[in-house]
Amino acid sequence: MYALIAGLSASFAIGLLSLSTQLSPNLVLLIAPFGSTSVIVFGLPHSPHAQPKNVIFGHFITAFIGVCFVEFIGVTSLDMAIATGLAVSVMLITRTVHPPAGANPLLIMLTAQSWDFLFTTVLLGTLVMVSIAQGVKTIREKYV
Repeated sequence: MYALIAGLSASFAIGLLSLSTQLSPNLVLLIAPFGSTSVIVFGLPHSPHAQPKNVIFGHFITAFIGVCFVEFIGVTSLDMAIATGLAVSVMLITRTVHPPAGANPLLIMLTAQSWDFLFTTVLLGTLVMVSIAQGVKTIREKYV
């Protein structure tokens, strides 16, 4: 039952984020790392990596690093390696580790994203994921 609820919840969250793009092509809320995020927040909701602080700030910090590299430093193989390592270090230092967020600098740098992507796609998309996950977690704890 637990696995079924996790899978259905992940489907709902990813479907909702995907639907937002279909309804409003200028509003992209779905990125590939959210697939991995859904495994953690719905399948392992009590993991430290599934906690709202980790999910929100992990994604935001790593995406911020990616955008900073695109805007101010550059996008070479070395830059991508440094940005990813920096993202890992900053998540560890700030105690906001969320493993799927480690992909954000690469995603952002490979697709040359800007500040809009950080605040709209990453931040808003993450807030939607966390809201759904917290709702499912509350329902699970009460009724399952």
